[in-house]
Amino acid sequence: MATINEVKKLALDLPETDRAVLAAHLLGSLPPVLHDEDEGIAEALRRDQELDAKPGSALTLEQLDRRIKRRRR
Repeated sequence: MATINEVKKLALDLPETDRAVLAAHLLGSLPPVLHDEDEGIAEALRRDQELDAKPGSALTLEQLDRRIKRRRR
């Protein structure tokens, strides 16, 4: 049986479109992160209350964009 490192190397050698298809298949095989009876509504409400209590903890769109760009490097 191939190790995860061997599979990873093979996957990274695939063309971009094939990697995207593989990634979609792999992600589709996992259970949803917010799989619960209310489909994540409780988590959204909790986060909304947190932002109401501490508005300064929110990120601006520009801050979010910068963080995303840094992670992609």
